[in-house]
Formats: sequence, structure tokens, C-alpha cells
Amino acid sequence: MAWMVLARTVSHWWCLVNLSRLDLNLVLALRALLEERNVTRAGERVGLSQPAMSAALSRLRRHFDDELLARTGNAYELTPLGVALRDRSATACDLLERVFASQADFDPAAESREFTLLASDYGAAVFGSALARALHQEAPGIRLAFQHSTPAAVENTATVLSTVDGLLLPHGIIDGFPAVDLHQDRWLCMVADDHPDVGDALTLDQLARLPWAVYQRPYDAPATRQLSMIGISPRVEVSVQTFQLLPHMVEGTRRVAMIQERLARRAVRSAAVRVLPCPFEAVPVQEAMWWHPVHAQDAAHIWLRRKAGEAGATLMER
Repeated sequence: MAWMVLARTVSHWWCLVNLSRLDLNLVLALRALLEERNVTRAGERVGLSQPAMSAALSRLRRHFDDELLARTGNAYELTPLGVALRDRSATACDLLERVFASQADFDPAAESREFTLLASDYGAAVFGSALARALHQEAPGIRLAFQHSTPAAVENTATVLSTVDGLLLPHGIIDGFPAVDLHQDRWLCMVADDHPDVGDALTLDQLARLPWAVYQRPYDAPATRQLSMIGISPRVEVSVQTFQLLPHMVEGTRRVAMIQERLARRAVRSAAVRVLPCPFEAVPVQEAMWWHPVHAQDAAHIWLRRKAGEAGATLMER
């Protein structure tokens, strides 16, 4: 089953390969050759002699019916297929490592392991902190590494998920992968506490007329997309890559922004802003942790998913 997942994830060409006949050492050699573009250095990287690596390159050339590395003067350049295979081979190696690192048993109190999660600053600050507190008590040897998610998380979800342990992202942006539901949140509107035009409530007309500060990403919030469905296109003056910058872009201005309620509680303590209900039925945030099917039977990952669900439930109790 793991090999079937690997074949689907890396690329269509994997599906055409009879994996039982493939020397998996060639995958390591392929990655080293394409990244080093030098037979000697690639051999040193994977522990093969120069003649052995040359033989591996010959086998790979026969397999792909392509030079992969073409000599230009005193150096090698990648062929177009070599360029395409460079990232695919890296993804394949990363996924292979995760497949063979899978465990049948896992003792959180005794194990030492790092889990990597991709998240927006909102996901890391709100849910990540709750998960980190839970793991601190139960699993002192476990490390969490939060990395800022990029547009690639949506554009190449399978590839990205194959290199990490989870992706924190609301429902409605990606699908087709297993997920653990974490917690719900709701959208609020935010303005400066001394905004000259806004009283105790915002109107749809004000949302249409006022300038905006937005969290600008290709997978922007479904609530913002909902605005366009009711005929409002925000007039954006400022866009930022983190939600936690929004209060500072609103403070002392006539701008308006949308922010999650759990983050808004912190925002009013750090900037001179106030939050108001949205003047429309904003789609709530249903945060989830998405993961690659290759982790399905890994005892350590099963434990991580369980702890993630518990941490999300704790947030919902507050």
C-alpha cells in the first residue's frame, strides 16, 4: 500500500514502473547526480566510488532513454528531463524516508522525534501553541517544527504533504486528503479604535467604501471570497503575509480588515483597534490538520493526530 501511495505521489511516470524490479539505490543515485551535476561528488554523497556512480548513471540513462546530464565544456548540465526529475527524485527520497521511518509502536514519554507542520501564523499561534503545551507535558523528547506555509501547499498539495507531517489549513481550500478536524473560529471585522466613520456597527456600504488591509494569499479566506459573491470587492490598500500584522496596518487609519476571533482577542491587546461583527453571514473557519496517506499506519503519526484532535477540542472549550 505504501508503494502505491508513493507511486501516485511522485508523478505519473512512477505508475509505469514495476517497482519490484527497480533497484531503489538508483533513486538515491538519481537525486545525487541531478543535484550535484558531478559524478564524483554524487558518489561521495551516497558512498559510492566514481566507477560505481558512473555505472549507476549509465543504468539511469538506459532506463529513461535520456542523457539526464549532458556535458557542456568542463561541466555537466541537466537535460530538460533531468530538470523535471530533480524535484521529483527529491520528493521520492523524502517520502521513502518517511515510509521506512514508520513505527509499529510509539511511546511518547520515551521517544525522541521531530514533527514538522506547515501553518499560517494564525494556525501556529492559536492551535500550534495549544498542541505544543500538550506535548510538553506528555512527550518531553518530542520536537515540533512549525514552518510558514507557501502557495505550493495548495498548488502541489501531494508533493508538499509528502515532505511534512501535517498542514494546518481550513476546510474549503484543498480536498482529497485525510484530515483531522481541530477547531472552529469565526470572522470579525477590525477597525481603528478611533475610526472617524465607524460607530458601534459596520454596514455593507462601509465595507464597500472603506480601504482594506488584507491577508493576501492565493488561498485567501473563504469569507473574503464570500464578499465577492454579495457584490463587494475590497479596495485593498495594504496586503501582508501574516494575520498578526493586520492590527498594525489598521491602527490609526480608516482601513478595515477581517480577522479570526481567537486572534482578535490578542490583537486588541497589542494595537489600538476594536473588533465588530461582520455585517454579513461570514463562513466560519473550520481549521484542520491535513496529512499524507503514507502516514496512515505509523504509530507515531497516529499518536500525533490524536493529540492534535485533543488540542483542538480543548480550544473549543474556551
